[in-house]
Amino acid sequence: MKSKPVIALVGNPNSGKSSLFNQLTGLRQKVGNFPGVTVDKKSGTAFLNDGTEILVVDLPGVYSIYPKSADEQVVTDILANPTHPDYPDLAIVVVDASNLSRNLLLFSQIQDLGVPVILALNMLDIARQQQLDVNAVRLSMQLGVPVVKINARTGEGLDRLKQAISQFSGKPIHGNQLFYDPELATTTTDVKGLLSDVRREYQLTNKYLALQYVIQHDGFSFLGQPERVGLDRLIEKYNFNELDFQAKETIGRYERIVEVVREVVTDKRPLDQPTWSQRIDRILLHPFWGYAIFATILLLIFQAIFAWAQPFMDGIDAGVAWLNGTLHESLPEGPLTDLLTDGIIAGIGGVVVFIPQIAFLFLLVSLLEESGYMSRVMVLMDRIMRQFGLNGRSVVPLISGVACAVPAIMATRSIGSWRERLITILVTPLMSCSARLPIYTILIALVVPEKTVLGFLNLQGLVLMGLYLLGLVAALLAAYVFKRIVNARERGLFVMELPTYKWPRWNHVGITVWDSVTSFVWQAGRVIVAISIILWVLASYGPGDALDQAENRVRQQSGNLPAEEVENRVASEKLEASYAGRFGKVLEPVIKPLGYDWKIGIALISSFAAREVFVGTIATIYSIGSAEEGNDNTVRQKLAAEVNPETGGPMYTPAVAYSLLVFYVFAMMCMSTIATVYRETRGWKWPLIQLGYMSVLAYVSAFLVYQLLK
Repeated sequence: MKSKPVIALVGNPNSGKSSLFNQLTGLRQKVGNFPGVTVDKKSGTAFLNDGTEILVVDLPGVYSIYPKSADEQVVTDILANPTHPDYPDLAIVVVDASNLSRNLLLFSQIQDLGVPVILALNMLDIARQQQLDVNAVRLSMQLGVPVVKINARTGEGLDRLKQAISQFSGKPIHGNQLFYDPELATTTTDVKGLLSDVRREYQLTNKYLALQYVIQHDGFSFLGQPERVGLDRLIEKYNFNELDFQAKETIGRYERIVEVVREVVTDKRPLDQPTWSQRIDRILLHPFWGYAIFATILLLIFQAIFAWAQPFMDGIDAGVAWLNGTLHESLPEGPLTDLLTDGIIAGIGGVVVFIPQIAFLFLLVSLLEESGYMSRVMVLMDRIMRQFGLNGRSVVPLISGVACAVPAIMATRSIGSWRERLITILVTPLMSCSARLPIYTILIALVVPEKTVLGFLNLQGLVLMGLYLLGLVAALLAAYVFKRIVNARERGLFVMELPTYKWPRWNHVGITVWDSVTSFVWQAGRVIVAISIILWVLASYGPGDALDQAENRVRQQSGNLPAEEVENRVASEKLEASYAGRFGKVLEPVIKPLGYDWKIGIALISSFAAREVFVGTIATIYSIGSAEEGNDNTVRQKLAAEVNPETGGPMYTPAVAYSLLVFYVFAMMCMSTIATVYRETRGWKWPLIQLGYMSVLAYVSAFLVYQLLK
């Protein structure tokens, strides 16, 4: 039994469905998987005007109930299966008033399935800008369902929509006759006899639902093999052609839709006059200026990440250092104090300091998405992607990979061709995700001077942009290689509706930034706390009395050295003699050609859990390896002060720093991504191939960079 009514939001992509979801649920949202399917679903609670609590489910955007990808299949699986846990008590179909004809196709199909429906008429302001006038009352009379005018961007009409939901009686909302009669679609097949057999066999009362059992039985997850075999027999018995029927059905629906639109829409537009969005697209999608503008926007984004975030980062950095020093002074000496300051706080502080940069990255990307420009980027980049054998839809996961590879890989489900989807999965982790950002920024700050180029370009921002572009170039080249290996001869189609340009909705931008930052901090924080504690234990203890022997040896050899230097040498020798130090020493011969020592080796291994753990691990290791009073210097200062025992100079020279940067551009170093690839490819073959080629690419590239720059 459902504890509260389930309201499903359904609509075409870019119809405003997700905006309405955000307006209804606010921050009362959660992300999970649809039952039995690895497709993300967003759900949240909302309250009607009388205080009744409802569960709102945001279904993936689709153009019709005939799916072309895994996420689209979810919609049909739910709406055609009344026993599904997410089957809605009521469906709110969100339609774009500026393109009513196309949107009503999906509405008509859902209505004919027998699902109770309310039509939410959105984007009326855009329709008015295009000199289109939609009569909502007349539309309601034509369709036989409630039609509510809303503005999902501003929340206008939300109370009226909630009132319509409250007045819903629990019965299907449609007129005396169905929008479309399946029996009229063809004369070459005895559809009436076919439907009669299917409805009787599967106890279905709805003719159109019975028709979907016939057409989509191979794709429905809720039908078992015996049911599929039985439906195949009926298809053969009546010589039923599914594709032919779909084509005739679509034509028949649009004939009815054209009649409805003619009755309810008044078009005042002069013939052949382009809209203002089309005028802007002539520039932004231009073969030359489009790429130039996109490159300029990227440049501004990476400049802003350094320039705007730096004051906030300095404040957090100083605050963490102050807290660490204060705790060192006020708490009694002992293992628990060391664990708290040198382990937990040092590890967490190494990541929390990068929250401003991550927040600004998501803020700027969200603004591009909200404005409608990101869709243009996908179309623009499609011209390049096809040269490397990728499907145009590969652009979406690759761009999403800048935030996180896990949802980006899951986004490949929209790619119809398995080979092209596999290639996209294999190269997406090469795109620099937000977890790499802490590593990039701290190493860039160490070796790249904070100065301007050409009078206004921040040099550190230019280097950061170069790393992101390096990841993109590597992804394209790797895709070209895999195209030859996997032999991807299939060509997929890239079809994307370009939304009109809009002013960003600041509340939605805020929700996006908040969710992204909290998700980053929460997911990374748990891993970092666990690893910091483990590292502190491994770095603070050793086999037998090895640490005591190391201390005695240093004190005997110290002679007349100052006490502070003696203590620092003792801390360093004890760290080297610890379990962590011994493990790092075993690894050191492998990574020494890259310019790394055993301390960096420990950080490399620990960052397999998550890339951002590298900075936290370095902070923990260097906190334990130093005996400075208060130990309150920042992570950046600790890295800058680290001495190479072989040369006596700084450990983090430009050669070492750039080698590390290039290594992390190419290295997989993410257990979550490996697990996601395993789940999406249903086996260990491709995750291991991916881990292998990226590890070799990272090692060889880092080796070449270090050898050239040292």
